[in-house]
Amino acid sequence: MPHGYPGALMQAKTELTIPQHVAVIMDGNGRWARARGVPRIEGHRAGAESVRRVVECCSEHKIRYLTLYAFSTENWRRPRDEIQDLMGLLRSFLSEREKDLHKYEIRLHAIGQLDRLPTPVRTSLRKVIHATRGYSRGTLTLALSYGAREEIVAAAREIAVRVKAGRLSPEQITEEFFAGLLYTAGLPDPDLIIRTSGEMRLSNFLLWQASYAEFYVTPVLWPDFGKEEFHEALVEFSRRGRRFGGRENV
Repeated sequence: MPHGYPGALMQAKTELTIPQHVAVIMDGNGRWARARGVPRIEGHRAGAESVRRVVECCSEHKIRYLTLYAFSTENWRRPRDEIQDLMGLLRSFLSEREKDLHKYEIRLHAIGQLDRLPTPVRTSLRKVIHATRGYSRGTLTLALSYGAREEIVAAAREIAVRVKAGRLSPEQITEEFFAGLLYTAGLPDPDLIIRTSGEMRLSNFLLWQASYAEFYVTPVLWPDFGKEEFHEALVEFSRRGRRFGGRENV
């Protein structure tokens, strides 16, 4: 049993309804740092440790897919120094935590406008993706330089190109076809979306894919989000009645 994980929670785990795919909007690093009077990068470093804990939780609960909103297209508007710090932290994270992916046999995946990332980051990302490509126990997807509106527009643009070229007819455009043109093609839609820091919005994250996801919002800031908080999210998910637009059996 991992250190610090209460036995009662491990026992309760077997009684939970386990989602196949959990997505997380990791929010609150800056506020965490400000409350402690330390630079913002320290909040991001603490947040990287939360990523490690949540990856471990997913492995313990046998959750197959975990998607983390790591860097949005809007984040490019932040000060250059902060962006450089974040990119450096991402490279360090990929280097230091690759061993966890091998330990839990989790493959790394990435979605977003990856060509906008600095070359050293793309190189590190490709290296870990290649090294873990054969694993099938879980998939960790990092949403990097990601924006859901841009994702949807890019898919619509590709459809327009194919129709114009005569390679696609309007009748062939179904929900399944459209989903296959999104960054997340091949991944199941999220069952549970967790947002930390108490904010009640999607922030341009998985707008198409989240249509029937259950939402769990916690006031806990991301660097303070750990195994107990993750377990609470799973308990709440287990209480939900998922009808997907239908009716409950009575």
